[in-house]
Amino acid sequence: MITINSLNKLKLECEKIAVLTSYDASFAKIAESAGVEVILVGDSLGMVVQGQSSTVPVSMDQMVYHTACVTRGVSRALVIADMPFMSHASDEQALLNAARLMQEGGARMVKLEGAGELDLVKKMTAHSIPVCGHLGLLPQSIHQLGGYQVQGKDKHDAQKIFLDAEALEEAGAQMLVLECVPAELGKEISKNLKIPVIGIGAGVDVDGQVLVLYDMLGMNSDGLQPRFVKNFLADAGSIDGAIKAYVQAVKDGSYPGREQSY
Repeated sequence: MITINSLNKLKLECEKIAVLTSYDASFAKIAESAGVEVILVGDSLGMVVQGQSSTVPVSMDQMVYHTACVTRGVSRALVIADMPFMSHASDEQALLNAARLMQEGGARMVKLEGAGELDLVKKMTAHSIPVCGHLGLLPQSIHQLGGYQVQGKDKHDAQKIFLDAEALEEAGAQMLVLECVPAELGKEISKNLKIPVIGIGAGVDVDGQVLVLYDMLGMNSDGLQPRFVKNFLADAGSIDGAIKAYVQAVKDGSYPGREQSY
């Protein structure tokens, strides 16, 4: 079984970590069989499964349901579940909702966006709730950010993300997702943190990569494909083959290529 200690060992040994989103038992089982170490039940399901324009409408009940579906399909992969929009407006609410994701959904870690709740991260870890942080582009804050844009491009913003990453680690976060930041910033954060740093649009020099399942299978219905996305199904011929190709490309460092970095 993959644990956070397993992932820390991979980081120390400079072996890349393959992460993929999934929202149901069938895809989760295929992903695990293909070698994916971590499955993220992302609130991205709002967009790729429900057809929403953002992740904001996803409810807590929906996250628990999809997390439970995923955990029934795997036996080895580490399953992380997103805390959806406004599910952690207060510390008490956050602890109860995180407990639901673990007790009812079977998740072994929860993911929180941003670094504005360091005390909450400390409280969660004190209550034996493993936390994955998320910095850079924050989909739940997309209306505030003004759209899907690269974060940390200027020196001030990059420094803030870097310091936030350090603060999350110090508060007890055991993993970090870094989304849509310049490759050099991704490299520096990964080098300076002891915890695994998983990139999505954060360059190749992080500890692992995550993609939305539907994006890496070329199932992007609106035609708007981020620069860092690659359709692995195009040359693979099967879903299983595509996921295996993704895992191999992450492991050997060929994905993402330099041309896919910001």
